[in-house]
Amino acid sequence: GELCTPTGAALLKRFVTKFGPMPPLRAEAIGYGMGTKQFGAANCVRAFLGQADGEVLPQIVQLSCNLDDMTGEAVGFCTRILLEAGALDVFTAPIQMKKDRPAVLLTCLCRTGQADEMAGLLLRHTTTLGVRRTLCERYVLEREAVTVETEYGPVRAKRARGWGIDRIKAEYDDAARIAREQGLTLDQVRRAVERAEKR
Repeated sequence: GELCTPTGAALLKRFVTKFGPMPPLRAEAIGYGMGTKQFGAANCVRAFLGQADGEVLPQIVQLSCNLDDMTGEAVGFCTRILLEAGALDVFTAPIQMKKDRPAVLLTCLCRTGQADEMAGLLLRHTTTLGVRRTLCERYVLEREAVTVETEYGPVRAKRARGWGIDRIKAEYDDAARIAREQGLTLDQVRRAVERAEKR
């Protein structure tokens, strides 16, 4: 049966830029339309007219699966594949499954447009028979890559700002190299970056 009228399709084509959950909204009007044909669900459409109320948080997808029959090396290989393909983050956690089997929970965070690709990689490179998908909103700080001139030389760093926060953190590779070359601790190099930024 027809689930969308030609008029409805034209309205969607004209006004819709993306599909997803409704954002926080100050509703000015709500309209309902009821059809007469019988379906398994209510034959109804509801439309809201209003102004967005508050900040719309960016969304990411969390993909996860339980693994109880893979070696640590194989899980590590899959983790590397996901990160190289552009995953935002990949991590594991120990879990207990049925029959008291120790196992690993493998979780991949990715952008919404990457979800199908990342799920395919999880299915291909693990022994799982299914991947769970959860849509998440997240609070994020604005990030900027900078180079800081310190008493030990230039150090690449990440600056994070927003929500009343302004902080800087030395890139590990630069901090580790300088620490090895100059007989310092990682903490000494990191503090040098923070001191140089305050000058």
